[in-house]
Amino acid sequence: MLHTARGLQRLEIAFHWQQGRLLAIYGPSGAGKTTLLRILAGLTETESGYIEVDGEVWLDSTRRINLATRHRSIGFVFQDFALFPNLTVRQQLEFALPDRHNKAIVPELLTLMELEELQHRRPALLSGGQQQRVALARAIARRPRLLLLDEPLSALDDEMRYKLQEYILMAHRHYRLTTIFVSHHLPEVFRLADEAILLEKGRIGGQGTPATLFAEEKNGHTLTITGEIVSIVPTGDGFIINVNCAGAIIPVAATAAAAAEWQPGQPVKLLSTIIAPKILPISTS
Repeated sequence: MLHTARGLQRLEIAFHWQQGRLLAIYGPSGAGKTTLLRILAGLTETESGYIEVDGEVWLDSTRRINLATRHRSIGFVFQDFALFPNLTVRQQLEFALPDRHNKAIVPELLTLMELEELQHRRPALLSGGQQQRVALARAIARRPRLLLLDEPLSALDDEMRYKLQEYILMAHRHYRLTTIFVSHHLPEVFRLADEAILLEKGRIGGQGTPATLFAEEKNGHTLTITGEIVSIVPTGDGFIINVNCAGAIIPVAATAAAAAEWQPGQPVKLLSTIIAPKILPISTS
């Protein structure tokens, strides 16, 4: 049961997705997004249910199977980071290791997440973005079958959010993770997710690629999506700027003067309406 502003609401959902994919759970507050992650992690009990991950049954109420959280191969990044205040960055990662005698992944993660210079600092001396990188690295250090991200970037500004999205994508691909992340930020869903689920009032309103699932919302409203310029191609009366947004190439018409302001490889925001998209710069300093 979900405790919402409208009173109690039953969570009744069923879905499956492929290993190695990044799945977004999108929906308004109170829809059941965080509750779903907590159920997957074994932190919230259910009246009935069935969860199978990579061939292993974690929950089957009919057979009275309910693996404890410590026996579920998960990595969990909470909204508030939940770092240990008395441990350094390196110690946070070492604490999460499933095998304390095999620490090979620790220096690898410190390098991948650009935390080498910070590895001997405690959380109080880190910025919000740095703490979030540590929380992500700590979750991956467990080598989980399932990585759960509960709105991990919600407290960050747009510039830092964009940078952290890069780290999430990089880690997801490098370690071939199966990842579920919760978000109510649609541009983030478009940028990160292979597939998305729309959760509304404890029910699944749809499942599919972000471009398909949110086609009506994208066409009916202004939508800002982060992306990267891949090419600038001259045409008869101007230029076409091709922007890679979540794996989709979006062409944007531009005058010669406008095209001169951009270059391939530059991260940008794509402001899109039903009439015409517009490119906006992203600060990379």
